[in-house]
Amino acid sequence: MKKKTIVPLIVFLVGICLLSVFTYNTNVQIQKDRRTIAKLNVVTYGQRIENDIENGIEITDTLKQVLINGNGQIINFSKIAENLMSYSVQSVQLAPNGVVTEIYPEEGNETGKIDLLKDSKRGEISNYAKDHNITIIQGPIKLKQGGSGLVVRNPIYLEDENGQEYFWGFTIVILRVPEIFEDSTNALSKFKYNYRLSREASVLDKKYVEVDANCDKMIRPVTYNLTVGKEKLTVGKEKWKLEIMPRAGWSNSTTLYLIFFGGLSLVLLLTGLTIVLFLLDERRVELKELANKDGLTKLYNRYGFDEMVEKMISKNPKEHCVAVLLDVDDFKLINDMYGHAYGDKALISLSENMQKFFPSSALLGRNGGDEFCILLPNCTMEEVKESLIEFTKTPKTFSYKGQTYSFCISLGYAEYPNNAIERSQLMRCADTALYEVKLHGKNGCKAYQEGFQSGVRKQLGFVLNDISENLPGAFIIYRADKEDDEIFYANKEFLDMAGYENLDAFFNGTKKSFRNLIREDQQKAVETSIWNQIESGSKNDYIHYQLRRQDGTYIPVLDQGRIVESERFGRVFYVLFMDWQAMQSHYSEKFNAKDV
Repeated sequence: MKKKTIVPLIVFLVGICLLSVFTYNTNVQIQKDRRTIAKLNVVTYGQRIENDIENGIEITDTLKQVLINGNGQIINFSKIAENLMSYSVQSVQLAPNGVVTEIYPEEGNETGKIDLLKDSKRGEISNYAKDHNITIIQGPIKLKQGGSGLVVRNPIYLEDENGQEYFWGFTIVILRVPEIFEDSTNALSKFKYNYRLSREASVLDKKYVEVDANCDKMIRPVTYNLTVGKEKLTVGKEKWKLEIMPRAGWSNSTTLYLIFFGGLSLVLLLTGLTIVLFLLDERRVELKELANKDGLTKLYNRYGFDEMVEKMISKNPKEHCVAVLLDVDDFKLINDMYGHAYGDKALISLSENMQKFFPSSALLGRNGGDEFCILLPNCTMEEVKESLIEFTKTPKTFSYKGQTYSFCISLGYAEYPNNAIERSQLMRCADTALYEVKLHGKNGCKAYQEGFQSGVRKQLGFVLNDISENLPGAFIIYRADKEDDEIFYANKEFLDMAGYENLDAFFNGTKKSFRNLIREDQQKAVETSIWNQIESGSKNDYIHYQLRRQDGTYIPVLDQGRIVESERFGRVFYVLFMDWQAMQSHYSEKFNAKDV
């Protein structure tokens, strides 16, 4: 009788002790797991917010490039500003000499035309931005149209005819808050997180001010520190921070109660303990995997890849290796034509090709979107050159509704330590080489070289994609050299006029030579006429001739060219083409035209 009493009591007491210890440890683990997941989410959405704000700042850089290209003048400001507007943009402004003179849209924003350098509220920070040539952000401020906004002012310095820099003024964008980053904050709220986004008041005031929040109080939040303006601000980079915590707190009381009361039975306690321990261990592995792997391709994500590269370089600092960046050419077109689900299939197919082609020692990762990264250890660029060319040329496909469609990639690579001595610099070199490929027609492979310009990416994206593709006329760019008339670019309307399917077909058909566009018996006369006009002091030339199409037929065209000095390519011709017969048809009453 005594034994029957003591043993159950001992078992009960031991069970209670074990249960108590287990309950406590479970609570600790739950909090740890929740913080791990929260850290993953705060990094993910912090990066997205960072990118959203950067994209807003880029509007001022776009206007800056237009001003530089126009020697301080912007023609059709309203049209350009209209193309830059979005749901999250309140207005776009120009302030020559610090005085706001142009606002789009102007309606409702008329009071914004002020002298920023002399204004009592804006003068100090605006003068600081001018004197130190840095982009500054003010806000959040209350907008007269309702809501709040962030004001971005980008000082512009141009060179006069003597090569001396002078202050032109500011390009300005007002970003609506929280609209500029509401996709990320809405997602955090949907996932039941409390959040608070704050920033330093200004470069002159390091006190943090709240930008947006969905709660009054944060308890032991996880924090992601954002640095806005990494490429644009010369000093005093914008410091932001995103703080989040679960709306229900770090503990799960319901779970703890169920564990405690359900564990009063010894058998259930032991069984539950074993199951939970295995589940917790499995959960820890899953969380670690999620933190470093891309969910779609199962390759390393950006953070996991960067971490592994750092470890490899630190472990073998003298060992040569090659970093590779690649992306899918015209990936947006794939998504637009077939849908994002099939765009994902293309990315999965590409990741599978990478795993099959490269050795097991290679690090493979996905940076995000359609961009992938590779690190090839213990090798040089010369040793892997042919292999990378082969991979670039290897056919890549995805399936859509039972049919197979092909796609191409562009690839750039750089070598450690010859091109860079640290990981971030090495990847920037590879990125620069990648966009050198993009600049020269995509679907290629190029090694990094000294002299490549990383800024070409953004400039090319705005000038060519947003302007030339929407230009109501056929357009090409070619080298202004009597011996070497290499064609650099042609827009879609010209390709349609000349009967080419795409830019690659055009380059192959013309051998990238301007004279090959002209009927053979007219080539010498046309080139002579163009250069006679230029050498006589004119920047523009006008000539008409028979344009050779891909199918061997000819159409009469009017060619209007302008010679300009390009920082990257030297002297080039920008040329507009007009269909001579179409001009006759539309303007027959205004001039009599003869066939060429």
